[in-house]
Amino acid sequence: MKDFKGKVAVITGGASGLGRAMADRFASEGMSIVLADVEPNALARAEAEMKAAGAKVIGVHTDVSKAADVEALAQKTLAAFGAVHVLANNAGVAEGGNIWDNTVADWEWVLGVNMWGVIHGVRVFTPIMLGQESEGHIINTASVAGLISPPGMGIYCVSKHAVVTLSECLHHDLAQKSAKVKCSVLCPAYVPTGIADSERNRPADLKQARQKTAAEIAFDAGLKKAVQSGKLSAADVAQKVFEAVRDERFYILTHPKIKPSIQWRMEDILQDRNPTNPMG
Repeated sequence: MKDFKGKVAVITGGASGLGRAMADRFASEGMSIVLADVEPNALARAEAEMKAAGAKVIGVHTDVSKAADVEALAQKTLAAFGAVHVLANNAGVAEGGNIWDNTVADWEWVLGVNMWGVIHGVRVFTPIMLGQESEGHIINTASVAGLISPPGMGIYCVSKHAVVTLSECLHHDLAQKSAKVKCSVLCPAYVPTGIADSERNRPADLKQARQKTAAEIAFDAGLKKAVQSGKLSAADVAQKVFEAVRDERFYILTHPKIKPSIQWRMEDILQDRNPTNPMG
């Protein structure tokens, strides 16, 4: 995409963190913004702040794990602005620990948001964007955890590996149609956002029914420390996302220092080696 002014961007997980940074960046280009988020207070605050700054914006309460919510999001977007040109499937949550300790509720929560949220976004919005016959771009937020497989992060990695391959397949599907709609997959490492506190938004029916294991507690502590130590800000990553959309670039790897770990994994596969621990 080269022309952003007057276009419409829909951003899930848009009320805070990386989603909010993307909203601000696209709004600075003159785009109208639809903020979708599951957290009502944060959503209302973000909408008010962006309006005060002069942006055209609406907030839509959305649980991306629910098909009906994402379908309603699309309807409200079209009712408010008449089109959608950029879709950022960005909402995400984190859970860790040993795979055998994760409960069904853990899997349903993480896969519901991280994987099904992207599936619903692509399923609902892509036909709309293709039907407009104008330039468009879909950004799916994965993670470097979608390109490597560290210990203690199985449930999260499964969700993010799914987003990477979904996005790669989407790229090929769109290319076969010679579509004006492009896509990217965002794979950041640690960025100071609220994902380490995502438990706050876990639905009541999927709450933990047990005490966390030592491995899960260690994951939570390690994630909070790592996120807080992130060298790139959410605004830095949002700028890289904007540049990728502008330049029609698929892979958005914001932290180049992680590339050797990705290479180790690829070489393990190609050389029939047992997996190398990317964390050393």
